Amino acid sequence: MLAEKLEQLRSLFAEMDQALIAYSGGIDSTLVAKVAWDVLGDRALAVTAESPSLLPEDLEDARVQAAEIGIAHEVVQTHEMDNPNYTANPVNRCYFCKSELHDTLKPLALERGYPYVVDGVNADDLQDYRPGIQAAKERGARSPLAEVGITKLEVRELSRMLGLPWWDKPAQPCLSSRFPYGEEITVAKLQRVGRAERYLRSLGLKTLRVRSEGDTARIELPAEDIKTFVATLDLPTLVAEFQRYGFVYVTLDLEGFRSGKLNQVLGVGALG
Repeated sequence: MLAEKLEQLRSLFAEMDQALIAYSGGIDSTLVAKVAWDVLGDRALAVTAESPSLLPEDLEDARVQAAEIGIAHEVVQTHEMDNPNYTANPVNRCYFCKSELHDTLKPLALERGYPYVVDGVNADDLQDYRPGIQAAKERGARSPLAEVGITKLEVRELSRMLGLPWWDKPAQPCLSSRFPYGEEITVAKLQRVGRAERYLRSLGLKTLRVRSEGDTARIELPAEDIKTFVATLDLPTLVAEFQRYGFVYVTLDLEGFRSGKLNQVLGVGALG
């Protein structure tokens, strides 16, 4: 079944003949970029949008992964932070983010002669609260993984099958997903969260989120890692580091990490 889906994905790209990939460097869009390159070669282009909501290390990952795949890669600037509909952080914030992204990518694709813009939305994403998907569809973007019915788990299995070393890379949604709906998003707040998460990763932690609410940072880790975290880390040093970034209070979520936790107020789930 998995091999059959991979062939369907390849056939889809062969029919496109040329494609521009909205490429974040995450596992989904990287698989799309890999298959597009395998089928189309230099008729595929991966484009990453750089903005304050993208960690610099994630941009570097995108560059490294694109180079290893072999696909041509470019970086463009997006300006969602200039849109008050986005910075107000409503429940459909992602709609305005993806609108900005595809309003940037579509003209670029047409200018370069690419008839299709494709993204990394997978079949599972269609079951989540993802207002950004609507924005992409309105602008004519296609989602090859979803079209073929490839799930998140299958994305990882296919990535491993194709020899991609980052097949088990943790999901890393944009930094704006760290804030409760209704709290204004600013560049300073995004940078504060980004620095805090980079610091935790420097300590060897892999799957994590730093949720930000006002002056409080709430650290989410997998439930099975919490005891070790508390017992082995120098917590006063960690708190001092977070306070240096601008947080006043530093807390630990005892429920543990759960993707999309801030969407529980909506009664739906989504990555975040």
